[in-house]
Amino acid sequence: MSWSGQTLLVATRSPGKLHELIPLFAAAGIEVIDLAAAGIEERPDEEEAIERHETFEENALAKARYFHERSGGRPTVADDSGLEVVALGGHPGVRTKRWSGRTDLTGLALDAANNAKLLAELDGVIDRRARYVCAAAYVDSMRTVTARGETTGRILHAPRGSGGFGYDPLFESDELGLTFAEVDRAAKERVSHRGRAFAQLIAALRGPR
Repeated sequence: MSWSGQTLLVATRSPGKLHELIPLFAAAGIEVIDLAAAGIEERPDEEEAIERHETFEENALAKARYFHERSGGRPTVADDSGLEVVALGGHPGVRTKRWSGRTDLTGLALDAANNAKLLAELDGVIDRRARYVCAAAYVDSMRTVTARGETTGRILHAPRGSGGFGYDPLFESDELGLTFAEVDRAAKERVSHRGRAFAQLIAALRGPR
């Protein structure tokens, strides 16, 4: 299945997100292509500036619209996801990816810096409740669609597991009793914020137009 007669563009440069999203769309029978395969070259400063809004939904829509335009009008999906920690007043929230302030780092090194900051901020804190939030957005030439997914858990005192990405080794899922880094992709998808958001998005796209 494809939308508007075209393959769907998955607008993320995160290998971790692609690892989760491509199988999810494949299971739904939807053909997708990523930014690299679509030949959309990276513009780091320009792309970083997209996520300047104060809500996950606004950021997800901004990203989907930006890459929809850059792709020449291809139907596009994007998301903005983050971690909200109760004891930190909901932070890092929409600043999740950039929370450490280490603009010189990317990938695993940036994940490590963010995790180190999270542990430092929670040092001595008893209430370690948190939730992951994801807003997924779809844009084509006729419409926009958004969906939201959430999942609750707590932040551990030390990382567990070698899978996942971002804060996954520190986030113990209430539903799984394990961190997102300790489970496989399919188990994470069933309860994760991203799995829930994109399941809703796919259902909305398949519904009455």
